[in-house]
Amino acid sequence: MKSFIFLLVLLQMGTNLFAADSLQVSSPDKKITVTVYYKEKISYTVKYNNELILQPSTIDLAVEGYKNLSADIKIKNKKQETVNETIASPVPEKRKIIPNHYNQLSIEFAQPYTLLFRVYNDGVAYRIATRFKDPVIINNEEAIFSFAAGKKILLPIVGTRTDVDHFHTSFEELYQLKNIDSLTSASFAYSPVLVGTGNEIKIAITESDLQDYPGMFLGGTGANSIKGVFAPYPLLTRLSVGGEFSQEQVIQRATYIAKTKGTRNLPWRVLMIAAEDKALPGNDIVYRLASPSKIPDASWIHPGKGTDEWIIGVNLFNVPFKAGVNTATYKYYIDFAKQFGFQRIMMDAGWSNYKNLFDINPDINMDTLAAYAKSKGIKISMWTLCSTLDRQLDSAMDQFNKWGVDFIMTDFMDRDDQLMVNFYERIARSCADHKIMIMFHGAYAPKGFNRTWPNNITREGVLGSEYNIWSDKPTPEHDVTLPFTRMLAGPFDYEPGILDNATKEQFKPINKKVMSQGTRCHQLAMFVVYDSPIQIFSGNPSQGIKEPEFMQLLGDIPTTWDETKILEAKVSDYIITARKKGDDWYVGGMTDWTARDFNLMLDFLEDGMYDATLCKDGINADNYPSDYEIKKMTLEKKTLMNVKLAPGGGFVLKLSRKRN
Repeated sequence: MKSFIFLLVLLQMGTNLFAADSLQVSSPDKKITVTVYYKEKISYTVKYNNELILQPSTIDLAVEGYKNLSADIKIKNKKQETVNETIASPVPEKRKIIPNHYNQLSIEFAQPYTLLFRVYNDGVAYRIATRFKDPVIINNEEAIFSFAAGKKILLPIVGTRTDVDHFHTSFEELYQLKNIDSLTSASFAYSPVLVGTGNEIKIAITESDLQDYPGMFLGGTGANSIKGVFAPYPLLTRLSVGGEFSQEQVIQRATYIAKTKGTRNLPWRVLMIAAEDKALPGNDIVYRLASPSKIPDASWIHPGKGTDEWIIGVNLFNVPFKAGVNTATYKYYIDFAKQFGFQRIMMDAGWSNYKNLFDINPDINMDTLAAYAKSKGIKISMWTLCSTLDRQLDSAMDQFNKWGVDFIMTDFMDRDDQLMVNFYERIARSCADHKIMIMFHGAYAPKGFNRTWPNNITREGVLGSEYNIWSDKPTPEHDVTLPFTRMLAGPFDYEPGILDNATKEQFKPINKKVMSQGTRCHQLAMFVVYDSPIQIFSGNPSQGIKEPEFMQLLGDIPTTWDETKILEAKVSDYIITARKKGDDWYVGGMTDWTARDFNLMLDFLEDGMYDATLCKDGINADNYPSDYEIKKMTLEKKTLMNVKLAPGGGFVLKLSRKRN
C-alpha cells in the first residue's frame, strides 16, 4: 500500500511539473534569471538581481503548410544542462582563450520545434530549432523585445532610398538616442542596438550564427517594445545602372523570408546584459554562440596592419613621381609599410576595371609589383566589386594566388536577405580553399561569422573614416559610441590613422585633403580600442614619413590580443581599453568633445617594472588637434598615472615588461 501511495505521489508530481505553464533557467552566477511561459503563447522575461529588465516578450515561427510554433503548445521533453568550457580563438580579437560558461534550457515541443535558451553571466540568448523532414518555407519569425515604459534606445535607423526598398543599406548609419515608444514601424534599424541610458542596467540586442537566413532588423511598434523584421526572399534582382559602381538590387520579393532545410538551427537572438558600461565592449557572447570554425587548420591566417590609399585620394607629396593608381605609387606604399612594420598594402578601387578583374589598369604592372612586394616581405591585398568577384570567382582566386595575394576586400553587397547571407559563405569558403583572408565592405556586422570562417578577418558595416571625405558625421562622440554598439557584433574596419586633425570648428570635408575631427591621439587610440584583426591605416604616408617616432609606435601596435580589459567607460562619452600581447600591454583611451582628466590605475599589470611609451594630446591640442607629445618612462603596477585628454582627444600607452 505504501509503495502504491509513493508511486501515486510521483505520478502527481510529474503531472504537475509537466502541466506547469513556465520554466526557469538562471546564469551560473545566479544574477540573471529567464522565465519561459508557454500556456497560451510562448514568451519570456529576464530578471537581473531580481529586477525585471525585460518584460514578457513573445517568440513565434510561421512555417508554410504547418502550424505556427505557438499554435499548439505541447511539450514533449525538456532538460537543463550546464556547460563550462573554453574556446581557443585562432584569430583572437579580444582574447586568446574565451571562457564559455552557461546554463541551457531545451524545450522540445510535440510539434517539430525545439526552443533553446542559454544564460551566461553576461547575457541571454535563445534560438528556435526545427525538425521537419523536408525543406521548408519560413513565412516569418516573431521576435518581440518588450521593456518598461520610458526606456531609451541607441540605434542606427536606416535611411530611406528612392531607388530600392528599405532592406538595401550599407549598414553605415549614425546611432541615434530615441524613446522606444516613439519608434514606429517606419523606424527601422539594424543590430546591435542598445537599450538603457545613465547608470541603469543596459541590454544590447543583436544575433549570432546567422547562416542561410535573413538578418534581423529591429523596428518600432509605437509602444514600449521593438520587434524583429526580416527581409523577404529575393525573387528577382538586377544590376543597377548609373553611379560609380553597379550593385545587385532586389526588384521583386516573395511573401516569405527563407527557403531552407527542414531540420536546422535558426540564428541566436542575443541580449547582452551589463550592470556597468565598461562591461559591454569586452563582451564576446556573440563569438561564443557562433558555430565553430569550418577551417580545420587556420595557421595560414595572418592578421596585421595594412595601408589604403583610397581615402586620401592617393594625394602623396614630396615624391619624385606622379602620384596616382600606378606602379610607382604602390612601390612607395610597399616601402612605407616595410619601414614601419606593416604587413601589407591594399590596392583599392582602380587597380582594374571593376567589371573585369583581369582588365588591369595600364599604369600598373602587377608582375613587377608582386615581385617587389615579395622582395620586401610585404603582402599585396586587392579591392573587388562583389558582383564581379562572384562572377569571376574561380579564376580570380587562382590569379590572386599567383600574385601572392593573401587578403582581399569585396564591396557593395548592401543587403542581408537570405541570398546575400549565402553569398558571404560562398565567398569565404572559396577564399579559405585558396588560403586567402576576406574583408567585406558595404556589409552587415559579422554576428559570429568570424568564428565560423576565421579567414573573414574583419568587415565594415560601420560609419568610418571614409565619411570624412564628404560629411561631418564621424565625430568623436560617434567614435566612442561604436565600442558599445556596433563592435558588440564583431570586429569592424573603421580605417583610422588620419594625420590631418581638426576641431569641430575647423573641420571641413575636403576630397583629397581629408581631415578628421578630434586629435591625432584620438585617431591613434582607435588602433587599440577597436576590435579588428586587420587594421587599415588610412592616413597619408607622405605625412607619416615626416613623423617616424609616431609612425613607429603606430606600427608596433598589435591587431590580435591575448586579453582585453576595459578600465573606464561611459557610453558615447569615453573609453579606456587595456590589451595584452605576450608580455606587453597597450592602453588606449578616447573621449568625445569633452576634455577629460583620468587617474589611470595600472593594477592589471604583473609584478615588475615596465618600459613605457606614452603618446598623449599635446598642450595645444585643443586648438591644434595634430599636436601630440611622446614621453618615455618606467612604470609598475602600483603607479597611479594621470592622463589629460583634450576635447576629442585620446592617448596610447605602450608597456613593455623589463627583463631581469
